[in-house]
Amino acid sequence: MRIEKAREKKKDRKRNRLIFRTIILAILVAAVIFALVANAKKDNHIYKVGDQAPDFQLQQINENNDLETIRLSDLEGKGVMLNFWATYCKPCEKEMPYMEELYPKYKDQGIEIVAVSLDATEAVIHQFIEKYNLTFPIPHDNNQVNDLYKIGPIPSTYFINAEGIIVEKVEGALTLERLEDYLKQILPENE
Repeated sequence: MRIEKAREKKKDRKRNRLIFRTIILAILVAAVIFALVANAKKDNHIYKVGDQAPDFQLQQINENNDLETIRLSDLEGKGVMLNFWATYCKPCEKEMPYMEELYPKYKDQGIEIVAVSLDATEAVIHQFIEKYNLTFPIPHDNNQVNDLYKIGPIPSTYFINAEGIIVEKVEGALTLERLEDYLKQILPENE
């Protein structure tokens, strides 16, 4: 009798383990299916030259500019240099003075420079803005626009014409000369 009860207990434990393992496997399969379906529904489009630049809206950080909120669609009719950067990125830091040097000249000709910061906190961005005395719009992104544009390496820059079409995409830092050449390509009167 004891031997039979021991065998039954052993069978019960095996059956319970089998049920437990089956439930865990079912949960894992459901999670994988959910992840695949969610990923398939995501916008995986990578924007390239010739595409309409997707619209976005971000809050600007530097107060010394006219705009509080940056919405790309509000800049229609202007050429736009859309730069993605971060304070910890040395190549980004190197090109910022070039952007600041060219901004007043090209702003008067219908070009807006928008430098989207991908930093974690606004405090470091404020310090950076003060250090370089930056006057062009600098919005802070919490991965909303970064994800939309599928930004890889930084700095990454999109040059967008007055109709909102991406004319050029550059990954990596720009020299003063290259930057000015790209800005000339998006001048509204050249369209």
